[in-house]
Amino acid sequence: MKILIIKLGALGDAIISTAIIKQILDHHLSDEVHLLTSPSFTPLFSHFGSLKINSFERKGALNKLKSIFWIRKNKFDVIYDLQSNDRTRVYCVFSGASFIAGNHPCYPYTVHPVNTYLGECHSFDRLNQIIESANIAPANASPYLPVSKSTIDKVKEWLTKHDLFGRPFALFHAGSSPLHTEKRWPYFKELASNLSGLYKIVWIGGNDDIELNRALSADTHIDATNQFSIFELVELGKHAKFAVTNDSAPMHILSCSQIPVFGLFGPTYPRRTHALGQFNNVISATKQIARNDLEFKPSEISNISVEKVLNKLKKHKLI
Repeated sequence: MKILIIKLGALGDAIISTAIIKQILDHHLSDEVHLLTSPSFTPLFSHFGSLKINSFERKGALNKLKSIFWIRKNKFDVIYDLQSNDRTRVYCVFSGASFIAGNHPCYPYTVHPVNTYLGECHSFDRLNQIIESANIAPANASPYLPVSKSTIDKVKEWLTKHDLFGRPFALFHAGSSPLHTEKRWPYFKELASNLSGLYKIVWIGGNDDIELNRALSADTHIDATNQFSIFELVELGKHAKFAVTNDSAPMHILSCSQIPVFGLFGPTYPRRTHALGQFNNVISATKQIARNDLEFKPSEISNISVEKVLNKLKKHKLI
């Protein structure tokens, strides 16, 4: 059989889906399995062995048509739509596949969870419900991002160079997409100042965080902007004591490192998007976390005080 898995993004969602995709691959060991994703995420799935990775840009009518024509040309027998948005539902409608698993209990999905998703559980749990409806065993709640020996060696070299190997340090990600600056907690510098006697702070991030991290690391600590790939960041995290992040891709990446990841949430809904296995480490701008999307009301992330974060660290005996 020919199998298609659809997962376009965003980065955090793609990371969350890796364990699900591996579970589908294991279920279809004797089949030809393709993944349709966005070009920027293809390296994320490079370690999946037999998985055939195909990518088209997400935006634009022409790219939409290219995707549809490619899907129809390949005549897939089974589709797992792990994106399940308006765009990918159109892909499925025109696919010609007779078995289509997706998130919504409606056309064109022939296999789906019974109930409509209201954000009452983590998005990973909902992906598991999709594959369970297709008689596939649920995946373990840990992203599948194995690290190579060369990555381990590179990170060790970096740690040694910065006199961090074997020493206590924490990872901070203070940035976010420039389209969602409302997700940026404004008190990272004050938090770093409170912890400076106990930990070195390593400021992580990408192109969107260059100016912010330069300012935050000006007095003390280490600016590691653009220093690490996704897999290298996983390895770096294994050496840190903990991480504090906004609701961002690094939050999800560091969930693979098996350290406490304290995610700061205000305008976004933590029950659905927290780092896998880290719900108890969520720090919310509200007193109670809503039970589902219908109850959730966005809050200003600045409502989270430095004291609240410090108390959370104390509770975990990190300070």
